[in-house]
Amino acid sequence: MRILVTGGAGYIGSVLVPMLLDGGHAVVVLDTFHYEQNSLGAHFHRSNLEVTVGDVRDTETVRRLVRDCEGVIPLAAIVGAPACSNDPVAATSTNRDAVFEMLKMLSADQFVIMPTTNSAYGQGDVNHHCDETSPLNPLSQYAREKVEVEQALLEHAHATSLRLATVFGMSPRMRLDLLVNDFVNRALRDRFTILFEAGFYRNYIHVQDVSRLFLFALDHLREMSGEIYNVGISDANLTKLQLCEAIKEQVPGFVYLEAPLHKDPDQRNYIVSNAKIEALGYRTQYSLRDGIHELVKGIPTLRYLRYANA
Repeated sequence: MRILVTGGAGYIGSVLVPMLLDGGHAVVVLDTFHYEQNSLGAHFHRSNLEVTVGDVRDTETVRRLVRDCEGVIPLAAIVGAPACSNDPVAATSTNRDAVFEMLKMLSADQFVIMPTTNSAYGQGDVNHHCDETSPLNPLSQYAREKVEVEQALLEHAHATSLRLATVFGMSPRMRLDLLVNDFVNRALRDRFTILFEAGFYRNYIHVQDVSRLFLFALDHLREMSGEIYNVGISDANLTKLQLCEAIKEQVPGFVYLEAPLHKDPDQRNYIVSNAKIEALGYRTQYSLRDGIHELVKGIPTLRYLRYANA
């Protein structure tokens, strides 16, 4: 298929796009290359890759690119509560408004496979458990606007929403502001971190498994269309404290202390069921332990502060 991937040179896109190319798909990437990344540089020789330097908020550019594609994977976003707080206007125009405009351009035959977020659950039920039928309680601008996008998305005739867990792992366009990546970075460089709400739960997923998920969704377009799926590692519903303990197993000198007086501005706390996507046959391949091992090898090679871009 011919697929438009917005944000295709970003953290997830830089892993996903080569997988799509290897799968025989023609990929059209739209990205601002704001972080001066060369994350797709090794693939420009491939005849099934096209790249446009541009902004997803430029409606004419998006209209021109999407016209000849069978579907869209919209990855372009300002991701996470801290990054959105830094520039809320840009976050709204990119994360919400641009997607609304793109959806208006699509015909009923064109598919959309959209990463949303399980942060929309907020704190889950009274026991912090949640599945795709649980009420949503988004606590941040990022989560609230993702909920609005998901509602609009599912009005499209041929759309799938993937509520991703917190992503981790190495990528050619690295991010160090994501929780696992951040904590491993602190363990290696500072040897300590301060924990806020150490008992709050999160679910996690490796960036390689996220990218594999999109290929899985392409292979199951008909049965996944019109549906919402949680996607994470089912045995990785861990508290922040448990995450630090897992990191300490591989970075023995890591020290972490709980802060008794302050609160994390992001009050998410949930245990997520991924049973629905697993019932279709999807399984993650990379454990949290695998990802920590990879990050311990990879992070010392990074020399650019712009990777910590929240």
